[in-house]
Order: sequence, then structure tokens, then C-alpha cells
Amino acid sequence: MDRKDDIIEINLGELFSILLGRAFLIISAGLFFALSGLFVSKFVVHPTYESTTKIYILNKEENQTVTYSDVQISTQLTQDYAELIKSRYVLEEVIQRLNLIDMEYKQLASVLRVDTPSDTRIVAITVKDEDPLMAMKIANCIREVSSEHITNVMDIDAINIAETANVPTEKASPSVTRWTILSGFVGAVVVAFFVVLGYLLDDTIKSNDDVERYLGLSTLALVPLSVDEQDKKNKKAKKK
Repeated sequence: MDRKDDIIEINLGELFSILLGRAFLIISAGLFFALSGLFVSKFVVHPTYESTTKIYILNKEENQTVTYSDVQISTQLTQDYAELIKSRYVLEEVIQRLNLIDMEYKQLASVLRVDTPSDTRIVAITVKDEDPLMAMKIANCIREVSSEHITNVMDIDAINIAETANVPTEKASPSVTRWTILSGFVGAVVVAFFVVLGYLLDDTIKSNDDVERYLGLSTLALVPLSVDEQDKKNKKAKKK
């Protein structure tokens, strides 16, 4: 590393050797953080479950066959249906029907996801909750209430159930694998950052080569260390 006129020139080879010399510390930190992420995701963070129900919507008049125009119109309107499903009226009605007295409208909206796959007339309603049974109940109730609301607002015949919500058996989050890998990576990067930072901030003269590099002066002679000083230096080097 060279400093001239407040400009820092970094010797990449020297920096790489510094990182290589601290490889054990960096790897150890990565493993420690990875184990911490594994422990937190598995034993500390409460798991959440997702339950999904699907509805099939087709805009057509009673006793008429389904035409290509009906399919196109229904596909275009799926975004409108999604907004109606997430409306305040629907969610507050669900809270009343399920007697969710401790839950507010915004809280229920935060655990609700409505997906409308392109080129389909299917609308998927997904609810996330720490209780898998409650996730299923809320999803099915939202489907029932929103079906009634959409029928009244959009003036369509009926909404068919494509798939009812079930009790999820596997948690949706947190992902133990993802937390473990991400935590390990972050830990290794943080330690490597501090190693590099220490290298950049270290402006001490360690050898006659540093004198020539930083000061532009040639050394005339070297004063050897005494035996005691050499032992102390070796001990410090081992501690590092």
C-alpha cells in the first residue's frame, strides 16, 4: 500500500496475501455466523404456514355458451377481481365472521396475497399464518366473502371454486437452508472487510523496503534486535 499526495495505492498482491493469512479467521467467522443463522431460523423465529384457495371466474350470460370473447374479457378483469378480494369490505367481513377480534384490517391485508396468473381466469388467494389451521380457515373465508362481493359488484352469474384451501403440513418460512447460507456469507464478508480496513489504515513502517516505498529514502544500515527483543517480536507475531 502506497500513500502519495493523499492518494492511496493498494498493492493487490499484498492485500491478497493478507486475506490469505487471515483465511482461518474468515472461515471460522463464516461457520460461526452460519451456525447462528441455523439456530435462529430453526429454534427462535416462529415458522409461518401458507394455505391457498383458487377461484375460477367466467363472465357470461346465463344459458349461453362460452365464447372466445367471454374468455378474453374474463382474463382482462382478473386484476379487478384481485383488487376486490383485497378490499377493506371483504377483509373486515372476514374478521367479523371468524371473530378475529385481535386482528385489524391492515394486519389481515399484510398476510394476504392474491395472484392472477397471466392468460388464465384463475385467481389464487394465499394466506400466511403461524397456525396452519387458521391459515386454511382465513383463506376459505376470504374466498367465500369475496365471491359474494365480486358477484354483487361486477354483476356476474357465479364464481366457481377451482381449489379449496387445505391445512399446510410444511412451513413456508423461514428457510433454514437460506438463512444458514446467507448468515455464513455475511459473516465471512464482514470479517474480510475489517481485515482489509485494518490493512488500509495501517501506516506503520515494518521493513527497510517500507522506508524506501513510503519515504523515498535509502537505508544506510540496519540495527539488529537483541535476543530479548527478537523473542518479544516472535511472540507478538504468533499472537496475531
